[in-house]
Amino acid sequence: MLNGAICPVTAAVSVLIVGGVALAAAKVKEKPSGMRFGAVTAFIFSAQMLNFPIQHGTSGHLLGGVLAAALLGVPFGVLATALVLVIQTIIFSDGGMSVLGANILNMAVIGAGIGGLLFRSLWGKSDRNSMQHLSAIGLAGCFSVILAAFACSMELAIAGTITFSRVVGAMMGIHALIGIGEGLITVLVYNLFLSRSFSSASKWAVNLPVLSLAIMGAMLSPFVCGFPDGLEWISRKYQFFQESAPTFVSPLANYTISFISHPIMSTVLAGVMGVLIALLGGLTLAKMLNCEMWAISKREF
Repeated sequence: MLNGAICPVTAAVSVLIVGGVALAAAKVKEKPSGMRFGAVTAFIFSAQMLNFPIQHGTSGHLLGGVLAAALLGVPFGVLATALVLVIQTIIFSDGGMSVLGANILNMAVIGAGIGGLLFRSLWGKSDRNSMQHLSAIGLAGCFSVILAAFACSMELAIAGTITFSRVVGAMMGIHALIGIGEGLITVLVYNLFLSRSFSSASKWAVNLPVLSLAIMGAMLSPFVCGFPDGLEWISRKYQFFQESAPTFVSPLANYTISFISHPIMSTVLAGVMGVLIALLGGLTLAKMLNCEMWAISKREF
């Protein structure tokens, strides 16, 4: 959907911003544990496989940027979301290499970064269990989707794919509905992860609920809504959707394993492998950022 200079420009901008965020994350004193970072990354990967229906035969899925920022802090939330997008592109052929920069800019930098900062601004100094706190994360989750959709509309217009005036209304309308789902799911999952039983656990046990939900999500992915997501639905409606051959064949393209003939089993196993890859990728990145493997921050973001 994007061609021309917009692709290398968004790639360069994303590299610079994410690189700066990584440097900032390495200098943060209160870091999430390596296992926590890896587990949340794995959960975000799994959650993005689960589409939920909205209107007109359209679906949405959890973006997860605000959730990641709330659980890990904004810098680590941006990095976790960016890592998920890289894994989706390289391992699963989901998104495409040429538009990876744009996807990271929209979903990690804007979704998790600006969305996470919006959450902090709305939260203020309210208690974690207060209505203001829950409203803040719900609203931030909703607006993170709308902001990402607005950025996508601008990129499509700059690339000459479709005029901005023609696409922005449709993108805002569909993604406002998806954003409502994002906000509700973000509040629900955030509450679950920071429940008394979760936060009072220690070491490995503190991440078991996250990993369990991630694996469950991967196993349920073949049975969720099969409608096209918001952007794909709009691209088909306005006829700018084009199938293109990938520049290289990913090992688990389209979330399937080529040598397994049973479609459900193939998708389930590919999803579980993706969760494990995201976990290992998160652990590796956390180690590079000098996160302790088991330490749990005393400060809940």
